[in-house]
Amino acid sequence: MKIPSPPITGRDNVIDVIHGVEVPDPYRWLEDGNSPETRAWIGAQQEYAASFLRTPAREKVRDRLAELTKIDAVGIPFERRGYYFYARRSADEQRAVICRRQGLDGPDEVLIDANSMSPDRMLGVHIVTVSRDGSLMLYGVRRGGEDEQEIRAMEVESRRHLDDALPRARYYGASWKHDRSGFFYATRVDRAPRIRFHRLGTAVTADREILGADLGQEWYAAASATFDGRYLLVAAGKRTKRGNCNRLYVQRLDPEGQIVLVTGNIEAEFIPHYAPDSLIVLTDWNAPNRRVMRMDLASPSLEASREIVPEGAARIESVSTVGARIAVNYLENVRSRIRIFEADGTPVREVELPGAGTASRLFGRWDRTESFFAFSSFNHAPAIYRYDVATDECSVWWQFDAPNAHLDQYETRQIWYGSKDGTRIPMYLFHRRGLELDGARPVLLTGYGGFNLSLPAAYSPSALMWAESDGVFAQANLRGGGEFGAQWHQAGRRERKQNVFDDFIAAAEWLIANRYTSSSKLAIRGGSNGGLLVGAALTQRPELFQAVICSRPVLDMMRKHLNEVGRINAGEYGSPEDPAMFKYLLAYSPYHNVHRGTRYPSVIFVTGDLDSRVDPMQARKMCAALQWATAAHENPILLHYQSEAGHMPGLPIDAAIDEGADVLAFLANEIGFELGMRRDG
Repeated sequence: MKIPSPPITGRDNVIDVIHGVEVPDPYRWLEDGNSPETRAWIGAQQEYAASFLRTPAREKVRDRLAELTKIDAVGIPFERRGYYFYARRSADEQRAVICRRQGLDGPDEVLIDANSMSPDRMLGVHIVTVSRDGSLMLYGVRRGGEDEQEIRAMEVESRRHLDDALPRARYYGASWKHDRSGFFYATRVDRAPRIRFHRLGTAVTADREILGADLGQEWYAAASATFDGRYLLVAAGKRTKRGNCNRLYVQRLDPEGQIVLVTGNIEAEFIPHYAPDSLIVLTDWNAPNRRVMRMDLASPSLEASREIVPEGAARIESVSTVGARIAVNYLENVRSRIRIFEADGTPVREVELPGAGTASRLFGRWDRTESFFAFSSFNHAPAIYRYDVATDECSVWWQFDAPNAHLDQYETRQIWYGSKDGTRIPMYLFHRRGLELDGARPVLLTGYGGFNLSLPAAYSPSALMWAESDGVFAQANLRGGGEFGAQWHQAGRRERKQNVFDDFIAAAEWLIANRYTSSSKLAIRGGSNGGLLVGAALTQRPELFQAVICSRPVLDMMRKHLNEVGRINAGEYGSPEDPAMFKYLLAYSPYHNVHRGTRYPSVIFVTGDLDSRVDPMQARKMCAALQWATAAHENPILLHYQSEAGHMPGLPIDAAIDEGADVLAFLANEIGFELGMRRDG
C-alpha cells in the first residue's frame, strides 16, 4: 500500500576519492546541523513523522509505559560519616533529586532538586563525588541528553554553593583531596584528555595540570584519589588494533611525590582499585577472561606484581575492594556471579543472588564491611541489596514496585544458535509462560555487539510490555561484546565486524525457523553501536525484517571518525584513512549500501541536536538516503528528532515516555500488533 510521500530532499553531486575509489555522498549538506536549509529539512521531517505517530493506538502504549515507568526510583547509596547519599525520583517528579539520610532508615533530606532548576525541566543532576567526611559535594548539571555537563561545588550542611564550578565540558569523574583543599578531575582540552587539580577559592583557569600533555586525541583518561587520601590513581588508555592499551600512573599525595608510570605501553586493559599500600588491578594481560593482580605501592611495577585471582572459564566483569576483602563479579554464560576473596586471593564464599540475572559490582569501601549492589532480570524487577562482606548477611534496601507486572507469569529462556560460520551464539527469550509457537508471534529482537560491552538480562519496561501483549522479546549476545572475554570482543571488531551482523541475522533466521515468528512480524531495535548493527542488518537483509528502531546510530563509516568521540573509537571500528580498513568499512557502511528500488522495512531513526557522541548527521543522512531509495513508498521511513535529545538518557520522565511510546507504537503498527494491552492469565 502506497503511503504519503516524505519531504523532498535535495541530492548533491558530492564524490570523495578515497584510496583511488569514488565514494558518493549526496547528502553531505545535511551534516551542517545549524544551516537554515538543514533546520527547515528537520522541521519538515518532524511534521511528516508526526502524521504517522500521533494515533489512538499510540496513546494506549503511552498509558501503559507510563504505568511501568512513573514510579519511585532510587539509586545505589554510599555512606559518609553516618549519612547515606543517593539519587531518588518519586513517581510524581520529572527529574531525580540528590538526597541524603542519616542512617539506613532516616528521612530523606533533599540536597539538590533538579525539578526546580529550569522551567522546562531539561536540567538534570547527578552526584559526582562527596568528600570523605560528607561535608563537601560535587554534582553534575546536564541539559537534556548531552554528554557535556557543568560541575558545581556545595557545602552540604549549609547548602551553600562555592565559587568553584567547572564550566560546561566533557568530564570523566572527580575526586576530593583528603584535606578538602580542592579536587582532582578528568576532562578534555582541545579534544585530548587532561587530569587537573582545582584548589578551592582559585580561578579554574589557574588549575594545575597533572597529566595529559603527551596524550593525543585518541586517548581517554580518568583519575581518583584513594579513600585514605594517600594516593592518586590515574588510568589512561586508547583503543588499538589488538584491543585496549592502558597506562596506569600512581602519585603519592601525602606527602606529595612525582607521578609514576606503572605499566607502560602494553596492549592490555589495566583497571586499578585500592587497598592500603597495594594496588589491586583487574587486567586481561595474558588472560582473555581477565584476572586480578596485586602490586606493592611502595615500589609499584608490573614486573613485581603477583596474581591473586587467576583467570577462569567465566569472564570477570568488575572488581571491588570492600571490607578488607575483594569482591569479583563474574559473567558466566551471560549471568552474574559474585565471589568474595581475602586480600591475598584466598576464596571466601559466593554471594547468593536472587536468581539468574544481572548484578552490579559491590559498592562500598575498604574500611567498611557494608556494601550495596543492584540486581534485576527480565522477570525480576530491579532491587538494591545491602550486603555485609564479613557476615554474608544480605537484605533488600529498596525494591522497584512495578504495578500490575505479574512477573511470575513470564519466563526467561536462554537458547544457543549457530551463526553463519558455525559459532554458537547465546540469546535470551522473554515471553509469557506456555506461549503457543505458531510462527506468527510479534518478536522484538535487539543486540549490541561492540566495545567489549556485555548485554546481560535486565528488567525492561518495553520488554515487559511486549511480553504481556503476547509477543516475544529476544536479546542476542553477539560477538564484539564482552560476554566471553577478549577473544569474543576481537571476533567482532575492525575487519571482523561483519561477524556481528552475521550473528544478528542468524538470530532472526533462528526465530523464524523455530516458529516463533515470520519476517512480517519481526521488528529489530538497536542504539549507538547497536544502531550500526540494525542499520547493517536492514541494508544487508531488508526482506528479513518488517520494522526497525535505529537510535543514535553510527551509519556513515566514511565520516564517523571526524568528530571527537569518533576519533577515540577509531580503534574499535578502524579508520577509512587506513587503506585496508577502508575496504572493510565501505563494504558494510549502511549509508553507502542503500540501493534505489529496494523494498526496505519500515524504519524510524531516533536522534537529537545534543548528541555530541554520535553526530546526529548520521541519522539525518541515512533517513534521506532510505527515503530516496524507497521510491514506491511502501513502508514509512521516519526521523524522530528532538532538539534537547542527546546520547545520554537525560530527558524528563514524560519526554522519555513520549519517545518510548512513539517508537514502540510505530513498531506495533508496522507489524500489525496491538501493544499496550495487558492479557493477564
